[in-house]
Amino acid sequence: NWMEFLEKDMKKNSFEANLEEIDTIIAKMESGELSLEDSIKEYEKAMKLLKKSSDLLENVEGKLYQVMKDQEGELQVEEL
Repeated sequence: NWMEFLEKDMKKNSFEANLEEIDTIIAKMESGELSLEDSIKEYEKAMKLLKKSSDLLENVEGKLYQVMKDQEGELQVEEL
């Protein structure tokens, strides 16, 4: 159903899921069992996941700034 698809998509696009997949890729590469070609493919996949994770963090940061604006529209920056 639609809700299951949405939940699966959210998990697939989550920061934590990306980190888990990157850890798996690192373990594969460190095992020494991959060919050079497969290592390059895994490296490229990890770099895409890192970019995706960076984009997710920037999105969250933007939302935090929105929440922290005061009534006059001034940004109230506070260390968390």
